[in-house]
Amino acid sequence: MAHHDQAANGSVPTPAGQPVTVSIHRIVHPDHVPEVTRWVQSGVNLANRWDGFLGSGWIRAAEGSRDWHMLYRFADAERLAAWEQSAERRDWLAQGTGLVEELRYQQRTGIEGWFEDPVRVDEPADVAAAVVPPRWKQATSIWLGFFPVNLLFTALFTYLVPGWDDVQLVLKVLISTLILTPIMAYWVLPWVTRRLHGWLHRA
Repeated sequence: MAHHDQAANGSVPTPAGQPVTVSIHRIVHPDHVPEVTRWVQSGVNLANRWDGFLGSGWIRAAEGSRDWHMLYRFADAERLAAWEQSAERRDWLAQGTGLVEELRYQQRTGIEGWFEDPVRVDEPADVAAAVVPPRWKQATSIWLGFFPVNLLFTALFTYLVPGWDDVQLVLKVLISTLILTPIMAYWVLPWVTRRLHGWLHRA
């Protein structure tokens, strides 16, 4: 069973305080499906007791396929790291030796992290994969959040800051992006995507 180092699999440091979704591609021999199914479920049950765990799921690429895609999500990178470095998880991985081969490990935050449909532990395997809306829906959602926030910011600063209209354009853009980026990332976009969840994930 191959378990690769995160850096070797292309993972990058994740921003503090943001949920992190881990995607793992594993190869399972058809003869080992019953054992792997039990092994995966035992890992889910173990992670479910861990602080910061938000859910997980697994799905097979097709009937009879050797490709299994497994997902799990933690509330932030710190608690994800605590789980992945825990003795409990190492023992669980050791139980899977010879059953599966790990091909790819990836952590995701950023834009896809906002729009991914959270995975529930109790969902059936055939619906457990995260679904990312099309780009045009993502762009629309970002605009719906950014337009009123930027408009409010501009109106307030024009009214409250004397000489704001005379400030150099580059400086105005610098100040506005420094203030609005964390507001969008931590409050506005999560709020907008929750309100538009049904539309974002509608077929």
